[in-house]
Amino acid sequence: MTNHAQPIAPDRATSSVIARLVRWLDAVPHTLLALPLRFAVATVFWNSAMTKLANWQTAIELFRDEYKVPVLPPDLAAYMAVSIELGAPILLALGLATRPVALLLLGMTAVIEIFVYPQAWPTHLQWAAMLLVLLCRGAGDWSLDHLIARRLLPALRGR
Repeated sequence: MTNHAQPIAPDRATSSVIARLVRWLDAVPHTLLALPLRFAVATVFWNSAMTKLANWQTAIELFRDEYKVPVLPPDLAAYMAVSIELGAPILLALGLATRPVALLLLGMTAVIEIFVYPQAWPTHLQWAAMLLVLLCRGAGDWSLDHLIARRLLPALRGR
């Protein structure tokens, strides 16, 4: 005996509810989505800087013995990393130079993934996903980037 079960089609009321829900979700502004992305990424890199600064000698030893970033001397790599990890989160939180900062952090994430912790790719993929949204769509309206653009673009058009 063969049972040819037919898929159950949702009734019109269910379809209507689903359609309204999808329209409501589609209407969520990018600004509302960008804010938690900016703060989430900022927190990751800020916490990393704080860990390094808590014991600088240990941080240098990590770069020398474990991280082994190619081309760069360990001391320089450590100073560069902590400088980026201190500056980028502040800029992201303010929404200032968001796209260049996202690109810089994507590059740093790629270096970490390729040369330092390749087994941590699920975490790095999450960072990259958040950074790609910020790179492609910007910081949103609640940012210094937006404020500067609003002030600067009319001045440039008036030339």
